[in-house]
Amino acid sequence: MPVETDVLIIGCGIAGATAALRLAQERQRQILVITRAADPTESNTHYAQGGIVGCGVGDSVQQLVDDILAAGAGLSLPKAVRLLAQEGPLLVQRLLIEELGVPFDRTMDGTIAYTSEGGHSVPRILHVGDATGRAIEEALVVHLRELPNVTLRTNATAVDLITSSHHARDPLAVYRPITCHGAYVLDRESGSVHRILARVTVLATGGLGRIYRYTTNPEGARGDGLAMAYRAGARVINAEYVQFHPTTLAIPGANNFLISEAVRGEGGRLYTPDGRHFMDRYAPRWGDLAPRDIVARAIHEEMITHGYPYVLLDLASHMEASRIRERFPTIYDTCLKAGLDITQEPIPVVPAAHYFCGGVLVDEWGRTTIEGLYAVGEVSCTGVHGANRLASTSLLEGLVWGYRAGSDIGTRTDLRLVAAEEIPPWESVENGMPADPALIYRDQRSIQHVMWLYVGLARNTHRLARALRELSHLWETIDGFYRATRLSDELIGLRNMAQAAWVVTRAAWHNHQSRGTHYREDSRIEEFAGLSNTEQQWGGPHPSASLEM
Repeated sequence: MPVETDVLIIGCGIAGATAALRLAQERQRQILVITRAADPTESNTHYAQGGIVGCGVGDSVQQLVDDILAAGAGLSLPKAVRLLAQEGPLLVQRLLIEELGVPFDRTMDGTIAYTSEGGHSVPRILHVGDATGRAIEEALVVHLRELPNVTLRTNATAVDLITSSHHARDPLAVYRPITCHGAYVLDRESGSVHRILARVTVLATGGLGRIYRYTTNPEGARGDGLAMAYRAGARVINAEYVQFHPTTLAIPGANNFLISEAVRGEGGRLYTPDGRHFMDRYAPRWGDLAPRDIVARAIHEEMITHGYPYVLLDLASHMEASRIRERFPTIYDTCLKAGLDITQEPIPVVPAAHYFCGGVLVDEWGRTTIEGLYAVGEVSCTGVHGANRLASTSLLEGLVWGYRAGSDIGTRTDLRLVAAEEIPPWESVENGMPADPALIYRDQRSIQHVMWLYVGLARNTHRLARALRELSHLWETIDGFYRATRLSDELIGLRNMAQAAWVVTRAAWHNHQSRGTHYREDSRIEEFAGLSNTEQQWGGPHPSASLEM
């Protein structure tokens, strides 16, 4: 029998957890939060180092609006930006500080300690050392566990959204508007796929950094939510805008550990390996505190032009050793384990895929173009980030839209719970063989290398055409593999990675203009024989899915 609930939330980062927290105030609502991880705190939020935007001394809503719009390179939606600037800092104070008691760092006199980050005109970033996301996430989950109408279910991987047009037994449902009725979900422990039927479904699955070879994202950031929404027919926009964090640790075995932007906010400076400071040449207005897309491309340009394997981020010359250890304990410990003492030496860094600025289109309440489906956090596109996200606005956006989505869902009485007999059970592959981990690993690596080499920091027509052709071939292989193999979390992730990679690449191909994180080296668009065939060959199971370029 299927599981029935009022609200299904897929993902438990700051956006999903905040939506659940807000919805829990509606006592008559039953909320089920699922996560593929064994630990509900395991999420993109958990790994967010830098901080969350608040209202600094001498700050104002208009200053924050102006900074976000400047970073967004002309593509940020002004009304969404203003909404974030007006409501975000107030929610930080009321929900995170007063209600949840997140222990943000404070000055000697007990007031909140604000720091600077790239693109901000004033210090306005609240932080908990260099593990802000972890502190917020842990506080949220502790609170959720205490709520009687919230159920947390771990080791549960969403396979696909259940929609009226694609899964209803009634063949005439295809003529009606697409409505989401929950999701098919894999129990990772038993291997069974269950129907979870819900009046409302909230996607809060995070980003897609793992489609790239080098990324700051945890292993769960595979583009699961984007791929599921795309297959269901949701409108997806701005998918070409993938932000690369300019500074990740470039030491073998360090797994591209993120070096927080706050390091530059606290005075860290970027140098070439031969000791030349270079950011003033690329960004005279900001220097080392330029927006991320500018810093990442500047580092990339220096590396390509001069053949450097990395550049150096020097903090030791600008901050006392004791202060470094106090302010950046996680970064200090991680680097020390890799054989580097950042109180004495500069940090070798390279750019890596970090944040997805596009996503499933939503309105100011988190509603998607599919009835009954909301999306919050990195999987969504609210319009705030435009072509390039301003530092430390991601946690704030997740907080604001998670809360707003919860508020909106709490008022709705128009969505019905679909009858179990209307939705067929999941059709498992009979006598399917277990997925071969070597084949999954090989295909994952193929996707990651294609994306890194051809759809990375610098793109051009030739690279994108090659990427589309190679991804099309990979999709045929992976889709066949998926349909003939026993379902597993790894196989689901591989399929979603392939789908998400193609969505990003196709959007990049169609956008001929360099803007923000989407940098085209060429301006002349050529026609390549066979490219239209490549695009026609590609497809998910539902051709009705739309992609906004």
